[in-house]
Amino acid sequence: MERQRTGGLIEYELAGMDVADVRFAVSPLTELTLSLRTFRDPGRYPVHLPWLQRTEQARSALDLPLLRALTNSVLWTPDYLTPRPYSPLTRIGDELAAVENIHLPRMVDDLRAVHPDVLPAPLRGAPGTVRERIATALRTYWDTCFEPWWPRMRAVLQADVVHRGQVISAYGTAAMFADLSDRVRLVDGVVRVRLGTDARFRRPTTGEGLTLVPTLFTRGATAPISPEEPPVVMYGARGVGTLWQAEPRRAPAALAGLVGAPRAGLLTVLAAPASSTELAGRLGVTTSAVNQHLRALRDAGLLTSARHGRSVLYLRSELGDALVAGVGVGGSADGASTPA
Repeated sequence: MERQRTGGLIEYELAGMDVADVRFAVSPLTELTLSLRTFRDPGRYPVHLPWLQRTEQARSALDLPLLRALTNSVLWTPDYLTPRPYSPLTRIGDELAAVENIHLPRMVDDLRAVHPDVLPAPLRGAPGTVRERIATALRTYWDTCFEPWWPRMRAVLQADVVHRGQVISAYGTAAMFADLSDRVRLVDGVVRVRLGTDARFRRPTTGEGLTLVPTLFTRGATAPISPEEPPVVMYGARGVGTLWQAEPRRAPAALAGLVGAPRAGLLTVLAAPASSTELAGRLGVTTSAVNQHLRALRDAGLLTSARHGRSVLYLRSELGDALVAGVGVGGSADGASTPA
């Protein structure tokens, strides 16, 4: 839970400054939860305005009163909705299942920590009913506003993890911690995290390790305010400023001349599977325009498609691979950008 006052200091004692005691992980649920801050105060997160605009229609159908109630005026969020992940490949389904089965007293305590005076109306009632409503609202929010964009978000987060590993290899663990945030330092084997809350404690990480979690929805660094919580530091990921920029891809000029620039660009991009919504966001065009080109390419046998959850993923077929490789070898170095 990130708190915005001054004076807090949390200290984690690493076991012998052992790098093995520090691990990186990514939490889709943490991203989902922290993104709710943009609902309450979008002006504080201008980099995400393109995403908010693209998902505006989908958000209008959500349980907005409840989702807004999961933050407060200083943008705290319940700790149980920002769990400690255990892998850079954590799955949202596993985390949402934990939300659906959270111990009810723990849920109530966390909600009251966010709203110490009085719970907002959407969070009142039988705890079991509130738990189910929260889980349903978050799952629907994920399906409509996050899942189409998650591959791109995850790529930024995983790129950050790779970068941190490179910093450790080149400059050491202390330099990596100093590069996370001006609120974080490693001094004599102790990781110090300065927070905007009055919380202060010091605890060892022995037996649990320290998990570092990059996030797209915080500008500093934060940690759980209770020493009973597993040792975690969440910090702002690198590269967020480029997250929603269009990604024009260069296709070989010979391929563009054969199938047209928009379709050539899509064939170039679809070396890896992607949905039409994801492609539209990455390339800065409308979903309907992308769908038109995808259907034509699939009908010509250049793409394959398969359903994945609520999405249809497209991928170059063997014929598409052969076409791109063939014209790529003989094509000009000058390419065509995608799509218009």
